[in-house]
Amino acid sequence: MDLGDCYRLLGLRSGASFADIKASYRRLAQQYHPDINPSDTKAQDKFIALTEAYRFLLTVVPPEETAQKPKQTTTVNSENTQATRQEKAPTATVTQEKPPTSKPPNIAEIEQRLKWKTYEQLQRFLRERRFPQAIALAEALAARLPKDAEVRQWQAIAYQIWGRALINENQLLKARVYLKKALKTDPHNKALWEEVQRDFQKLEQIF
Repeated sequence: MDLGDCYRLLGLRSGASFADIKASYRRLAQQYHPDINPSDTKAQDKFIALTEAYRFLLTVVPPEETAQKPKQTTTVNSENTQATRQEKAPTATVTQEKPPTSKPPNIAEIEQRLKWKTYEQLQRFLRERRFPQAIALAEALAARLPKDAEVRQWQAIAYQIWGRALINENQLLKARVYLKKALKTDPHNKALWEEVQRDFQKLEQIF
């Protein structure tokens, strides 16, 4: 797998930033994760390929610089210093530093921690086939973070997984409702759309 293949696999153009690579991998890995697609070998193969591409890109794409900027200093020079002297007079530097203060938690950070803890709980519910609890959890998180694309994706996947389970339980009308909800929640997700279409085809064969 060369560098170009890695970018294409993650749905990115060559030269994408470290942050873009990380965000794209996180989104796709959630979609193809084996816990979400326990019986789908194609999804599992896709997940493995995504992970290999991501790890390779991390070795060649440096992360954004996170080093702190140097402290600003104010130099106080004597006005009478002679420019012709070879040795300059000592200068006094005043470092502008703020005393350490206890910083309250950022609201965005709190929301992110809540988001990922909820995601872990959602995965647990889906693995344990506790679908009503999973749906309720996903809907509650979506109500709290209505503009978060990842949360909408998780909600749509939860709908689709429960819809598929309802087909196996022969609750066909209810299954159709939740499959439609999945498409409505995340209408631009091509992979989800393909999965739901296969589920609809299975429904048609049973009816």
